[in-house]
Amino acid sequence: MMTNCSYQRRWILHSLLSASILLPSLSFSRSVAAVPLQPKVLVLSCIDYRFFENEQIFLNDKNLAHQYDWTALAGASLALSGFPHSEDATAFWDQLAISEKLHHIKKVIIIDHQDCGAYAQKIDTNLSKNPEQEKQIHRQYLSQAYQEILTRYPQLEIELYFATLAGEFIEIFPN
Repeated sequence: MMTNCSYQRRWILHSLLSASILLPSLSFSRSVAAVPLQPKVLVLSCIDYRFFENEQIFLNDKNLAHQYDWTALAGASLALSGFPHSEDATAFWDQLAISEKLHHIKKVIIIDHQDCGAYAQKIDTNLSKNPEQEKQIHRQYLSQAYQEILTRYPQLEIELYFATLAGEFIEIFPN
C-alpha cells in the first residue's frame, strides 16, 4: 500500500518530470505550435544545471534540435537502479512509455556526467578524484540501464554518453 508521503512524492516527481520535458523545448518568442518537428528521441540526463546548456548544444549538433523529449533525474542512469528512491525509476519508465506511445520515438539517449553528486552520495564521496574509476562506475550503471531498456523496448536504439566538465561527450559502449 502506498503511503500518503509516497503518493505525494510520486505526484511531485511526475509534475517535475512533465515540466522538465516541456520547458527545454518551449521558446517564449514563438508558439509551441510553430515547432513542426516530431520528437525522435527521449533523453535522460541528470538534474545538474551545469550540464544543461552543453547537453542542448550536443543534441543540436546531433541534428536533434526540437526533436527530443527530455527527462532529468538525479544521477541519470543511476536513477534506473532506484536511487535515491524506487519512484525515480518508476517515473523514468512512465515517461519512456508515454514518449514511445505519443511521439513514437525511435531512440533513448542517456547522458551521465563527471562529478555527479548522486553518484558521490551512493558510491563514494571522493569518486570524482579518480577519473578512471568514476568513468568505469558510470559505464556499469549505463550498461545496466541499456540492458533494462533493451529488455523492455527491443525496438528502440540506445545511445549512452558520459559528459565531462570540459564539455566533451564520450560515447559509452555497454559491457
